[in-house]
Amino acid sequence: MLRRPPASLIALTLFAQLGLSSALAAPAVGNVDDAVKVDAKTEKIIDGALAWMASHQQPNGAWIGLTDEEQKYPAAITAYTLIAFLSTGNLPDEGPYGENVTLGMRYLLDQVDDEGLIIGQRQSGQYMYFHSAATIALTELYGQAPTGALRAKIDKMVKVIIGAQGEQGGWRYRPIASDADISVTVLSVVALRAAKNSGLAVPQKTIDDAVEYVRSCHHIDTGGFAYQPGSGPGFARTAAAVYSLQVCGQYEDPKLAAASKYLFDSFKVGEQWFTYGNFYAGPAHYMMGGEIWEKWYAKIKGVLLEKVKTDEDGQFHWETDLDNGGGVGPVYSTAVYTMILALPYNYLPLYQR
Repeated sequence: MLRRPPASLIALTLFAQLGLSSALAAPAVGNVDDAVKVDAKTEKIIDGALAWMASHQQPNGAWIGLTDEEQKYPAAITAYTLIAFLSTGNLPDEGPYGENVTLGMRYLLDQVDDEGLIIGQRQSGQYMYFHSAATIALTELYGQAPTGALRAKIDKMVKVIIGAQGEQGGWRYRPIASDADISVTVLSVVALRAAKNSGLAVPQKTIDDAVEYVRSCHHIDTGGFAYQPGSGPGFARTAAAVYSLQVCGQYEDPKLAAASKYLFDSFKVGEQWFTYGNFYAGPAHYMMGGEIWEKWYAKIKGVLLEKVKTDEDGQFHWETDLDNGGGVGPVYSTAVYTMILALPYNYLPLYQR
C-alpha cells in the first residue's frame, strides 16, 4: 500500500504556493502525531476494500453502484468512492490505484456542463447532494494535483453552489435559492471550504450565513442538531452539523462538546442513516483529535471490523445491514467506511484544521 507524506504537509505546501495563510492550512494538534494508528488487521481490510471497489469500476471510470438507489446517482457514488481512494494516498496516476482515480476524475469532469451543472441530472430531486459531493471530490483532487482544466470546471460548480444558497443561509435539494435543511447544507459547506482551501473564490458572507443557519438548527435540550430549525435532533443531523461548523473554522464553538456527547450517546448500529451519519461523525471527531478521537475511532472500528464481508478472493466490503432502511448500497457503504478507517493516515487536507 502506498504511503505518502501527511496531507497536512501537502496542504501547507499548496497554501504556500497559492500565497495563502499557513495558519488556515495548519493541522489540528493530534491530527498528525496522533496516538490513533491503523493496525495491521485494519490495514488489510482497507486494502481489500480498495481492491473490491476497484473491481466494480466501469470502463468509463464511473462507479454506478450495485443497487437501484446507487444507480440513480452515478456522479455521487463515483465522488464518494474517489474520496475513499484519496484518503488512502492514491492520486491520479500515482499509487496502486492511481489509474482508477484518473479514470474516475475524468468521468466526473465529463459530467459537468458549461454551466457547472451535472449533465442530465439537474431536474433530480436530490441534485444538490451529488453536485456538492462531486465538487468535494474534484476539489480535493485539484488541491493535490492542480490543473487548469480541473480548476475551470470546479469554479463553475462552486458558483452553482453559491448561487443556490437560500435566504436562511442554508441549501435545499434543488440548485435554486429556496428554503434549507442541515443535510444538504453540510455538503454544500464542505464543498465551499474545500474550494476556498484550494484558492478558489468563495465570499466570506456565504460561509458566515451558512454557519448561522447550522447554529439555528441546534437543539438546546439535548445538545444535538435538527434537520431544520425547530424540529427534533438526530444522529446524522448532529454529525453533519458538528462537521460543518469545524470545516467553517468554528473549532471553539461551545455547542461542539455537547453535540459530540449526543453522538456518543445516540450511536446505534441499525439506525436509519447510520452510514450517512458516520461519513460526518468520523471526520468531525478526527478534527477534534485527542482522547475524543481515540474513543470514537475505537468505537466505529469495532463495528466495522465485525460487520465487514469477506469475499472468496480476499476482498472486503460492507453491505447496507448497518442501516435500517437508509442504506444506499454496498459501493457507497464500502467507500464511506474505508474512508473512516483510513482517517489516521492523515492524507486529506480537507480533514485537517
